[in-house]
Amino acid sequence: MTSRERVIKALNHEEPDRIPIDLGGFQTGIHKRAYRVLINHLGFNEEIQTLDPVQQLAIPSESVLQKFHADIRYVTAHSPDDFEGKIEINDREGRRWHDLRDEFGVVWSMPDDQMLYMDISHHPLANASLKNIESFPFPNGGDPSRFTGVREKALSMRQNTPYALSSGICGVTYEVCWYLRGMERWFADVLENREFCEALLDRTAQYWVEWMTGFLGEVGDVLDIIMIGDDLTGQDGPLFSPRFYREVVRPRQQRVINAIKKHSHAKIWYHTCGDCSEYIPDLIDMGIDILNPVQINTRGMDPKFLKAAYGNDLVFWGGGMDSQRVLPFVSPEKIMDEVRKNLEVFKPGGGYVFNNVHNIQPEVPPENIVAMYEAAYEFGFYG
Repeated sequence: MTSRERVIKALNHEEPDRIPIDLGGFQTGIHKRAYRVLINHLGFNEEIQTLDPVQQLAIPSESVLQKFHADIRYVTAHSPDDFEGKIEINDREGRRWHDLRDEFGVVWSMPDDQMLYMDISHHPLANASLKNIESFPFPNGGDPSRFTGVREKALSMRQNTPYALSSGICGVTYEVCWYLRGMERWFADVLENREFCEALLDRTAQYWVEWMTGFLGEVGDVLDIIMIGDDLTGQDGPLFSPRFYREVVRPRQQRVINAIKKHSHAKIWYHTCGDCSEYIPDLIDMGIDILNPVQINTRGMDPKFLKAAYGNDLVFWGGGMDSQRVLPFVSPEKIMDEVRKNLEVFKPGGGYVFNNVHNIQPEVPPENIVAMYEAAYEFGFYG
């Protein structure tokens, strides 16, 4: 099978020749520090490119993707022409900082003496009132300059490579609200200022509906997967009231999902970390096809339970390795055993794409990364 045939079969809950393998996305990627050590271990001489400065993710080279039998490649939009998005180096409080102001005016910062991740240092709506939302300069999601050259690139990849094609992460409707407001202030709004929350969610949903209309107008007929997501849960379950989610957040997410379905037949992939078992029926009902990252070490996310309860309705994308308690700390032999054990649960009947639970973090030994992907390939064959 080609990689695309393999992925399509898995997404249609059919058994391909082997499970598809993924590496390289915004939510299933690899930290630059881990990647640097990995390519040195593999003996690859290459320049490291940044995929995501906030998470400090690398763009895996084609050599690395082929080494690990990766079946998915990514097609992304870019910033509009009138947005620079450059990282500035600033000195304050006795430290040097790398600062990035995004299109919404949120500032992400990382200290030069750490270089691990960016955290938010400025929330532009921290002190805003409901009236301020109306006048806030939200970016234009449908700006056509975002999508120049995207169709040509996607068509070239479709015609000249054997891989399944996915968007990068998009459709982040809920999380952008607390980026703008600040998490503590936003959670207070959830309890005390529902009108403000609804107004802000309306604007972020509008942005993503416009974005999807423009992006999928270019490549909706070429992509196999559209990746969206909002972190709704932590390791112990929902981060806020499920009632608030269902009454306020979910209808805005549904607008974005409806826009995707209007412009594409691609499968819809949804990312939320943590124990999201509370919301899996909601996601299915909204039209989600694929769940990521499948955080198997949390209370309600046991692989056997997930496969039995939802394996006919959802594709599980991830869940191949506990990234917190196993991948960084055990031997390569133990890594291979853990992958084999998880695949025995997720493999039957298709409906599974292998990856680590979320990103590979900086401290993971390269031997363990190699062992994880070698095990996914070795134990991933059917029949």
